[in-house]
Amino acid sequence: MNDIPATPSTGTKVTAWSGGVLYVLAVGLLIGGAPRASGTVHGIGALLAASLLAGVLRRGPVLALVLVLLGSTAVVAGPPSAAGVDLSASYQGQFLPFLAVDLVLGLLVATRTRRTSAVAAAASLLVQLLLVGGFAHGDGMAVNLVIALLAMAASCTAGLLVRERREHAVELRSQEVAEAVIAERLRIARELHDMVAHSIGIIAIQAGVGSRVIRTQPAEALEALRAIETTSRETLSGLRRTLVALRQADPGTEGSGRAPLTPSPGLADLERLAAATADAGVHVDVRLGGEQRPLPADIDLSAYRIVQEALTNVVRHAGTGHCRVAIDYGDGELSVEIVDDGRGATEDGPAHGFGIVGMRERVALLQGRLSAGPRPGGGFRVAARLPLPAAAGVPVEAR
Repeated sequence: MNDIPATPSTGTKVTAWSGGVLYVLAVGLLIGGAPRASGTVHGIGALLAASLLAGVLRRGPVLALVLVLLGSTAVVAGPPSAAGVDLSASYQGQFLPFLAVDLVLGLLVATRTRRTSAVAAAASLLVQLLLVGGFAHGDGMAVNLVIALLAMAASCTAGLLVRERREHAVELRSQEVAEAVIAERLRIARELHDMVAHSIGIIAIQAGVGSRVIRTQPAEALEALRAIETTSRETLSGLRRTLVALRQADPGTEGSGRAPLTPSPGLADLERLAAATADAGVHVDVRLGGEQRPLPADIDLSAYRIVQEALTNVVRHAGTGHCRVAIDYGDGELSVEIVDDGRGATEDGPAHGFGIVGMRERVALLQGRLSAGPRPGGGFRVAARLPLPAAAGVPVEAR
């Protein structure tokens, strides 16, 4: 279902426009109902009346600025004009209404475009300068001009700071989203590579064995075909699990009969992995050391994928029929080592695919260490050290 933009309710509109009407009436009462009051009283009254424009300010800051600018101008340019009124006292505080103008202007600068903000600031400044120049008296003119300029500068500066902070927050959020997308793509790429590359390698070798012995040894060819079928089904299941996990982020798929997710593989599946590798012609000697215990899901999956990728490389490139996998559960780290006695390797570059690159990325994400390279006496060795959190040190119950 597509998102529908929220629209203001009728009650909100009525409240906003009612506040605007009440503000106009309040300004009219200040001008006509209290002609003998001092400028300070008029100024405070105009400031309080400006609070009635809260609804209009939320819906349209530009309109709110126009209303408060006109109202403040009317209050400043209106009374006192009655005879017998002490003008020196009456004109004190007469420019207080423009504080409301500055507050609205600051909000407008923070929420509207720079062009709109510049036009609004210029108009407000012009009106205030004209009124201060026309209605200030004696030495008070210079003081009022300075105060008006400082108040407007402070409001515009505050608005700009709020705008920059909001824009910076939006930029940081966009950057975080982009980084999260890239990290997820890399994770998916590693999962697909580790899962598919191993399975396709097994299938290719079994297919080669079957094609060579299909005429002379039908039973062995049948076993190869069964291994191909089993490996293919497991690979399809893993791909389906990955695709379903990806589709979970789509709101339209909720409640649409998704297949239940199967658990991710881990070190508990090493025997099954070794059996599949043996079917491809490489016997795997699995050795477990230390006190076996449950591991965090990310460490368990990464350790399994490292072994899987290393065994894939043995099947494809080592030219040997035997290798050793050693898993050691240490107090502070998990040690994973895969050693073979095959041809080894002369380089670690793009020609060898992304297997070792993916292993390095997995280990780096877990703050671990990885070494991969030819052995001095022949063969190839992959060793990873994955730090274990203290919470992982829970012994496994004996069965």
